[in-house]
Amino acid sequence: MRETHSSTVPRRQLGRLLTQLREDAHLSIDAAAGELDCSRQKLWRIERGLTSAKTPDVRVLCELYQATPDQASVLLGLAEVSRAEGWWHAHGSAVPSWFSPYVGLENVASSIRHYNAELVPGLLQTPGYATALFQHNRPELGEEERKRAVSFRIQRQGLLARRLPPAPALTVVLSEAVLRRPVPGRSVMADQLRHLLAVGERHNITVRVLPLAAGPPLAAEAGTFVLLDFPPSVLGSPSEPPTVYVEGLTGALYLDQPAEIAAYERVWQGLDSLALDAQQSTELIDAIRGECHE
Repeated sequence: MRETHSSTVPRRQLGRLLTQLREDAHLSIDAAAGELDCSRQKLWRIERGLTSAKTPDVRVLCELYQATPDQASVLLGLAEVSRAEGWWHAHGSAVPSWFSPYVGLENVASSIRHYNAELVPGLLQTPGYATALFQHNRPELGEEERKRAVSFRIQRQGLLARRLPPAPALTVVLSEAVLRRPVPGRSVMADQLRHLLAVGERHNITVRVLPLAAGPPLAAEAGTFVLLDFPPSVLGSPSEPPTVYVEGLTGALYLDQPAEIAAYERVWQGLDSLALDAQQSTELIDAIRGECHE
């Protein structure tokens, strides 16, 4: 089922609140689904925030769970907000259905930590670098489709410079191999490295390099991943739990269970202990940039 036309965070918050109310009412998910006259799978997807809930269904659940008037007001408000489209939906097929929830989470995160051993992350790519990647890795894309994909990637970067809500803090750890892996055109790579140096001077962006000499980190087993942390919700509902995003070729994993978060926090701590500090990273990036002109 393709679910892209609703707002990720309110949907997840609504699902958690409904789950808590159902458990407080000592009802099983099967019993609640029976009262709602729907399948267990549908209610499970609503509680997991994987699909939006219709307002009439939320009203029925509020009555079933004996929600207070204040609780019902919050739940119905979340149901309404969750059906609104995000700006990224205007990009259509340029945004895969499995990536759309991530963009919603990224837009409300207070902290983004990204490890990549292969490529410069999309949030820090130049248009030239992004275009070169699509031309090399997605040759089947037509020129217009490729332009839309690059435009979407660059537009995402606006969140790093926004004033309200405050821009998230972005910390990126890149393997040294990312900086040395050529993309078509030495000038494109030189521009990308120059861009990394420039954005690294911004107060909310930190770029660190994991040197090849550090040896294989624990992250070698985890692969590329993103750790997202969130501020308290302005809707008065619980904050979003920390979330790990792991992307594959045809889909992605969204991990938010405490044991999963703890495992990736341990990986991040290992990266933090091995990576060069910001100043050392700047010096290495600049040195590699100079090699592009030799």
